[in-house]
Amino acid sequence: MPNRAVPADAVMNLPADWRAFPPLELDDILAVALRHFARRGYHATTVRAIAKDVGVTIPALYYYYDSKQHMLVALLNLAMDIVEAKVTASVEDAGDDVVAQLVNLTEALALYMANYRELAFLDTEIRSLEGENRQVYAERRDRTEKTLRSVVEAGVASGAFTTDADPKMVSRFILNAVQGIAVWFRMDGPESPESVAEKYSRLALAVVGANRE
Repeated sequence: MPNRAVPADAVMNLPADWRAFPPLELDDILAVALRHFARRGYHATTVRAIAKDVGVTIPALYYYYDSKQHMLVALLNLAMDIVEAKVTASVEDAGDDVVAQLVNLTEALALYMANYRELAFLDTEIRSLEGENRQVYAERRDRTEKTLRSVVEAGVASGAFTTDADPKMVSRFILNAVQGIAVWFRMDGPESPESVAEKYSRLALAVVGANRE
């Protein structure tokens, strides 16, 4: 039977350091489902294929997850649990310094995208969520954008950021850029997650016109 390291809809134990991204703690079913969803897409993945790769019968798989949708929701819930925890910790670590808040927040998101690339890429499957599942996930994702936007707004209000662009558009621009990391980053590539995160944080500062004086 599959390893149940992380029951459905449970959060993994995250280290206190928001920069630390240990290997994902997924049960066998979710690990296989994530691999299939990331490589083939949600709709092209069958429960039969997941069960075969896990090494269980379809009825046995349904004992743990009653549908393919349940697996997707469990994975996306875990993704948002991680993102929200990392974003909150990174902003709190910066204190009242809005420049440091933007740097930390951007780094936290970039590190997530690079270290948990398949899980992060699963965000594109929001279109596959059904009914209330989509609404709940969208609301959680929006909270991250609102956190970033509040940092940008505070920076503009204090004079730390000189951009005259709409903070909502600025925050979306930064988020979209960071999310792109999940598309192209490779662990065996020329750059580490840390170097990518540092470069993207500098790009975020450039976008907001950070006053470095």
